[in-house]
Amino acid sequence: MKKPKLNINENDILFFDMDGTLVDTDFANFLSYKKAIQSFIQSENEIEFNPNDRFNRASLKIAVPNLTETEYEKIIQKKEELYKEHLSKTKLNKSVVDILLKHHKTNKTVLVTNCRKDRALMTLNYHKLTDKFSNIFFRKISENGKRINKYKNAISSLSLSAQTVIVFENEKSEIEDAILAGISINKILSL
Repeated sequence: MKKPKLNINENDILFFDMDGTLVDTDFANFLSYKKAIQSFIQSENEIEFNPNDRFNRASLKIAVPNLTETEYEKIIQKKEELYKEHLSKTKLNKSVVDILLKHHKTNKTVLVTNCRKDRALMTLNYHKLTDKFSNIFFRKISENGKRINKYKNAISSLSLSAQTVIVFENEKSEIEDAILAGISINKILSL
């Protein structure tokens, strides 16, 4: 990962991840999960926010290990419904947003996220960023239920050469996916 001395030319296609890269959604996400859990389960053990670890589906199974699959799915659904109540707890990553705002009129800018469409659009609209993207790719699951490499999907769907893409991404596994999609490590920036 490079700490960039950014050299973006007008032929570069800019791919932005959302959660953790463009927008810090961790606290809003945590509060949504916490309230969803409380609406289904009474427990003396209250979950605590850890700013170094995003609370997700795997965290839910660890925090509340005896959930049935139905309870698990209901909590996740409730969390999605509650997210809008916590939008004010999301924060823009200024350095990445500044790059987006500087280049959205001169370059193709693409949001490439594993976030669900409703929540992604809600977050982008809240921060007035939706119209800054030429294209938006949301979470996509394959027919066998596996997560799809979001970078391969976007490159293929837009008929791009991976050599023209610059990626802004914060998650290690997603950076690995970008590399697997043919994007040079020198063009993957984590700010």
